[in-house]
Amino acid sequence: MDVGASSRSNIPKYAVSKDSPWFSQFRYGSNPWMARYVYGLMFLVANLVAWVIRDYGQGISKDVGEIKNCEDGDCLGAEGVLRVSLGCFTFFLIMFFTTVGTKKLRDHRDSWHSGWWVVKAVLWIGMAIFPFLIPSSVLRFYGVAARFGSGVFLLIQLVSIICFIKWLNDCCQSEDKADRCRIHAMLLATSAYIIAIVGIILMYIWYAPEPSCLANIFFITWTLVLLQLMTSVSLHPKVNAGILTPGLMGLYVVFICCEPPGQHCNRKAEESNKTDWLTIISFIVALLAMVVATFSTGIDSQCFQIKKDESPAEDDVPYGYGFFHFVFATGAMYFAMLLIGWNINHHAIKRWTIDVGWTSTWVKIVNEWLAVCVYIWILVAPIILKNRQAQ
Repeated sequence: MDVGASSRSNIPKYAVSKDSPWFSQFRYGSNPWMARYVYGLMFLVANLVAWVIRDYGQGISKDVGEIKNCEDGDCLGAEGVLRVSLGCFTFFLIMFFTTVGTKKLRDHRDSWHSGWWVVKAVLWIGMAIFPFLIPSSVLRFYGVAARFGSGVFLLIQLVSIICFIKWLNDCCQSEDKADRCRIHAMLLATSAYIIAIVGIILMYIWYAPEPSCLANIFFITWTLVLLQLMTSVSLHPKVNAGILTPGLMGLYVVFICCEPPGQHCNRKAEESNKTDWLTIISFIVALLAMVVATFSTGIDSQCFQIKKDESPAEDDVPYGYGFFHFVFATGAMYFAMLLIGWNINHHAIKRWTIDVGWTSTWVKIVNEWLAVCVYIWILVAPIILKNRQAQ
C-alpha cells in the first residue's frame, strides 16, 4: 500500500498541457489550462452584459424605475458600462492579489486559481451587483482610473505582440528551420505587405474622399511612412532582420489606424446612416478580437520576465497566475473605454458601435506611434549597446 501511495504521489498533478486538445483540458477536471477558458468565458459574459446595458438599458431602466444611487435614477446606458466594468475589474483584482507569486502546482493558491468555482461564481455575481449600489460620484473616479488602466493594458498587449512577432522571426531564421520556413516566411511577409497596402488604399477611399479631410489624410499617410520606416530599418545591413517582422508590424499599425473619425469624411457612414449587417458583424468581430487579445496576452507572462528559466521544473505553474488576472483586470477597464468611446461623461452612443470618436482615435494613433518606436528600438538597441560596450 505504501508503494502504491508513493507512486501516486509522483504522478503529476495535471495530466494535461497547453498542447493537449481543448476537450482533454476539460476532461481532467480543474487544472490551469481549463481555468483560463473559464475566466475567458466570464470575461466575455461581462463584455456582453455591458453591451446589452449600453444599447438596450435605457428602455429597461424605464420599466424597472429609477435607482437611488444613480445619476438621474438611471444606472444603465453608458454609466451602466462603467458599473459592469468595475465589477469585472474588482473580481480579477481580487484574483490577482490572491494568486500573485504562485510558483508551484501544489501551492494552495494554485488550487484557488484552478478550482473553487462555486465560491468564485458567488464572488463574481456579488462583484457584478456591488457597483450598482455605489453613487455616481464614486463611479466617476473609477472612470478616470479606467483610462490609465486601459493605457497599461494597451502597453502590455503591444509588448506581447512584438514579442510574438520577434519569436516567429527567430524561429524561422533558426538553423534547423531556416530552409523549411523560408518559403512560408516569404509568403507570410508578402501577404502582410499586400494586405497593409490594400488597407491603406481603402482608408484613402473611405475616410479621405476630399482634400479638406486633412486630419484623416495625415493619419493615413503617416501610417504609410511608418511602414516604410520599419522596413528600411529592418533591412539595414547592420540590422538585417528581414521583411517578416516589419510586414507583420505594418499590418498591426494599419489595423490600429483603420477608421479615423469624422462623419463628413467617412464615405462608409454616408452610405449607411442606419445599423446594417456589416455594422453588426464589425462590432461582433471587434468585441471578440478584444476578448481573444486579452486571453492570449494574459498567458504570455514569460515575455515580461527579466530572467527567463530555460528548463522549468515539472511542478512549476504553466503561466503566471497573477499576471493573467492583472491583464484581465486592466482588460475590464479597456472594454469599458471601447464601449463608451473613452468619454466618461454621459452621452448618447449609437447602437452596435465600438471605439468611436476623436478620443478613441488619438488613443489608437498614440498606440500606433508607440508600437513603431518600441519595434525600432528593439531592432537598433543591440547595435547601440554593443557600440557603447566597445567604446
